[in-house]
Amino acid sequence: MGTKSPRKPAPRRCCIVLTGGPGGGKTTAADLFRREIGDRVVVVPEAATMLFSGGFPRGGTRLAIEASQSAIYQVQRHLEDIQHASYPDRVLLCDRGTIDGAAYWPGKPEGFFRRLGTTPAKELARYDAVIFFETAAAGGMSIEGGNPTRTESNDEAVALDLRLRQLWQQHPNFIFVPHNPSFFKKITYGLAALESLVAQNYHCRKT
Repeated sequence: MGTKSPRKPAPRRCCIVLTGGPGGGKTTAADLFRREIGDRVVVVPEAATMLFSGGFPRGGTRLAIEASQSAIYQVQRHLEDIQHASYPDRVLLCDRGTIDGAAYWPGKPEGFFRRLGTTPAKELARYDAVIFFETAAAGGMSIEGGNPTRTESNDEAVALDLRLRQLWQQHPNFIFVPHNPSFFKKITYGLAALESLVAQNYHCRKT
């Protein structure tokens, strides 16, 4: 009887998160990078935008906000799993990550992780790197336009940006892309950081 050749191990899942306050440029960066790099990465779309643009109810009560963020968390996780299963050889480029909901949660972030049955450490461990795009509102610039599901004022965007940074900067591979009056310079800086990360991780997956 012949012997079966050993099965090749499945590629390790590799995720890079693009996050930050509203109007930071992360979605633009993800789209530009995908067009430039092609089949080395696959983008995991923003779960919140998918849900709210598809008609998911959006309310201002505590119950409504908690229900929304719980749903976004579950959709985000499943989107990542689906994209990895569909494209196992590619690096996942996530437009936001599972931790983002804690910044939008009413009350302290601990309540978010407790409700979802997880911990900050477990969620951070899902990702290999984080690139944080600071909101343009931090420089006093308007964040209107672009995403029709965005409802935050400039002041709210700055506050969210700070909460998100406090959560994500605990990651050991955290890269901060500060606001710049030149959106082109800001995106160029972020894309350079992203290109370096993808090159490193993609090389590791092929060796």
